[in-house]
Amino acid sequence: MNKDIIAKEAIKTLVIDIAKYILNIEIKEIKFLDKELQRIEDRRADVVALIDNSYILHIEIQNDNDKKMALRMLRYYIDIKNINKKLPIKQYLIYIGKDRLKMENFIKTDKLDYSFNLINMKDIDCSNFFKIDTPDALVLAILCDFKNSNEQDIVNYIIQRLKEKVGKNDFEFRKYMLMLEELSQNRNLQEFIKKGEEMLTQINYETLPSYYLGLERGIERGIETGIEKGFLDGEQKAKFESAVIFIKEMNLNPEDVAKKLNLPLHELLKKL
Repeated sequence: MNKDIIAKEAIKTLVIDIAKYILNIEIKEIKFLDKELQRIEDRRADVVALIDNSYILHIEIQNDNDKKMALRMLRYYIDIKNINKKLPIKQYLIYIGKDRLKMENFIKTDKLDYSFNLINMKDIDCSNFFKIDTPDALVLAILCDFKNSNEQDIVNYIIQRLKEKVGKNDFEFRKYMLMLEELSQNRNLQEFIKKGEEMLTQINYETLPSYYLGLERGIERGIETGIEKGFLDGEQKAKFESAVIFIKEMNLNPEDVAKKLNLPLHELLKKL
């Protein structure tokens, strides 16, 4: 699951709350205009909305430092302006990436002076998303500033609240946990997520989507199966069997699985 897609879908769900708690914008009425902006090149802005019939709000989500981002934002500005030449446009680029933010938020030449608002999620107080207190907001909180709070305590709180919010629906809980695990990589919090999942002892391992927990449980089952079937090299066979299952059924990256299980990638690819 792509980090950009995760964040975009979550933010689109939370546009009004994000506008209030993150952008300090009050919204009474909103109309999404995204589909009206699709260009011939099939490039579509992330969030474009008419706000209170008075201005257009444009939000872009970026996971990588793009040297041409300012130019892209300018092109979006022109596209939006072509839809409605009278209304002012407020543009925000929200950076969720792992690396240090390096992008510029302006273009200045002798004939052009253009700029947009640039927000780094690492600078946003995570309590803002806790105030919203929806599953999507809780997932996005993993990208924010924990201030001086203990990282494990924050992660545990997020997972526990997700359990309380959607825990009765296994599909929904799995979906949000997958989102949380994917985004946690941008903050090097994978181990904290793993410990947080282990905290929920009332949940069967099989209901958790965790890459790490799943691999470990799969290896254990595979080894036991291999031994029961009398394989002399049951552990190695079990690793390959587990790897194939996780790649095919959980859509995991073969390179990541091979590395985690210490298997030769070329041999693993032959078994797929």
